[in-house]
Amino acid sequence: MAKVEVKQLLEAGVHFGHLTRKWNPNMAPYIYMERNGIHVINLYKTVAKMDEANEALAKIAASGRKILFVATKKQAKDIVAEKAANVNMPYITERWPGGMLTNFVTIRKAVKKMASIDRMKKDGTFLTLSKKERLQVDRLRAKLEKNLGSISEMTRLPGALFIVDTMREHIAVKEAQKLNIPIFAMVDTNSDPRDVDYLIPSNDDASKSIDIIMTQVTNAVAEGLAERKAEKGEKEAKPKTEAKTEEAPKTEKKAAAPKETVKEEVKKEEAPIVEEKKEEKAAPKKAAKAKAEKGDDLTKIEGVGPKAAEALTNAGMATFADLSKGDAEKIKEILTEASSRMAHLDPTSWPKQAKMAADGKWDELKEWQDNAKGGVE
Repeated sequence: MAKVEVKQLLEAGVHFGHLTRKWNPNMAPYIYMERNGIHVINLYKTVAKMDEANEALAKIAASGRKILFVATKKQAKDIVAEKAANVNMPYITERWPGGMLTNFVTIRKAVKKMASIDRMKKDGTFLTLSKKERLQVDRLRAKLEKNLGSISEMTRLPGALFIVDTMREHIAVKEAQKLNIPIFAMVDTNSDPRDVDYLIPSNDDASKSIDIIMTQVTNAVAEGLAERKAEKGEKEAKPKTEAKTEEAPKTEKKAAAPKETVKEEVKKEEAPIVEEKKEEKAAPKKAAKAKAEKGDDLTKIEGVGPKAAEALTNAGMATFADLSKGDAEKIKEILTEASSRMAHLDPTSWPKQAKMAADGKWDELKEWQDNAKGGVE
């Protein structure tokens, strides 16, 4: 991943904050100085926080989850729509639909309505309507396309939100917090960083600043998607190579040899076979040990973000099997000890989800997650 330099951020005006009288005191650690009544953001901290956020976003993208980009302010709309579309991620650039996350089932119905209108036009049913009805349907289709067209392929709750200006998108922030969805955001000096899981201290008003931050973020997402694609390719290639190795070559007939030489040859041939059998017996154990050390991707559990997954892994719950045996109250204690900002998480359903994941019941887990709201039944 090509890291952005401080000089590039400086040229894009990322360091310009808000007026000193409009600042949020919680942003003090990220402010370098005050100049002409305006706060100046510390760009070295911006680079550090951006690297941290990019790493987490790449992991989420590699896990197959969607990242919803939100930016409804005029100077950010076109930039965010273009960058998000390049990596095939959903985005909201018009008005934030109330209940977009907390009432996702209803939003999906509206998206399905859009699809049903398209079907009507294809099968000819649309032409059977009166002129007035056709006009009304067209207007409804245009309205739905404008507000929800960019999320038509989002069939489940997103794995994370990326927000430009948390003050303006406060409803989106509240909904994501309620459903334990990780929040990534560009945070200016007038915003509260405590509402965000992964913040990038930066100017969220200038189009150049938004453009350079969005470029870095979407590049990280693209790398995560490329990693996922490469892993799928390896899995598909493995069965083919295994099938080829199973085809043993035909042995040629040899002339009869003396008994003594035959015995010696048999002993020599038996030695590597015995070693191979030992290695075969040890292989599953080694694989299981390696898997246990590596752990599972706990972010596939609805409600578990990258930070929560890290806390659980550190506490010895690195796999789905470990988490399925865990107690909700114990998990809550682990999260609270790791960070007070994770105290609001509700892990009641995590063991149940982990059990399905451990048993390989991914379809059943996906269906459960689609019906539940943020991992809460």
